[in-house]
Amino acid sequence: MRSSKICVSLALALWTGAIGAAVGAESPAAPQGSHGAPAAAPKGKESSPAKELVLDMGGGVKLELVLIPAGEFLMGSPDSDPRAESNEKPQHRVRITKPFYMGKYKVTQDQWDAVMGSNSSAFRGPKYPVNAVSWDDCQAFIKKLDDKFPLHRGKFRLPTEAQWEYACRAGSTTQWSFGDDVSKLGDYAWHRGNDEESIHPLGQKKPNAWGLHDIHGDLWEWCADAYDRRYYASSPADDPVGPSTNGYRVLRGGSWNLGPEYARSARRSWLGQNVGSFLHGFRLAMSL
Repeated sequence: MRSSKICVSLALALWTGAIGAAVGAESPAAPQGSHGAPAAAPKGKESSPAKELVLDMGGGVKLELVLIPAGEFLMGSPDSDPRAESNEKPQHRVRITKPFYMGKYKVTQDQWDAVMGSNSSAFRGPKYPVNAVSWDDCQAFIKKLDDKFPLHRGKFRLPTEAQWEYACRAGSTTQWSFGDDVSKLGDYAWHRGNDEESIHPLGQKKPNAWGLHDIHGDLWEWCADAYDRRYYASSPADDPVGPSTNGYRVLRGGSWNLGPEYARSARRSWLGQNVGSFLHGFRLAMSL
């Protein structure tokens, strides 16, 4: 009798195990991480970066960034451009080897205040671009922005001059990102022909083809590079970053009180890095 019970128990155990194996074969358990969560996807299958990134700065203030793809372009102006300055030559091919994020707008005063506490802009308004900031002031802002977003620490910066022109052109080869017809500039930029003697809130004009607003006009934008008027003659083809520091930094984009020629994609200007003016603002870049 006892041996019969053992045989029945053994048979039940084998039957139960077979059923369990069959169920397991049909419904495998998800791999578990160290805390019971599903394990991370294998390397090499990471999702592509978002085309737009929005960071919450608190108090209803957002920082909007647009993905700029890697690629190449002709930087500077051709000899055939009658508006070209000597420091825009020679025109040369540049490769931007890695995608990056660029501010959809110039940094606004409410964004500056969310990081720095207050601002001393000459023209005031929360949706106005912050102005009267030096290149050094921009670096102080970026340092505090790192503290506000520790997951992105070390990624915020000013764009290089090459990145700025590449993003401004957005695939174009014309004087402005939209073409060569100066009569259309007012659709995209605040400049001397429509400025009303003031800067304006951001986002009121059409963006360029890559979604960047006010890339022409309104305020000059600081770039990371030190300025050298002859740099194009010796610039490397891949990801140029400008010469070693010399106390002067590049400005791009033109401003509200200047004519259309200053708002051209290739136009270069410069100023001492510790000088702030009501004609100057900036736009953030962020590495991936």
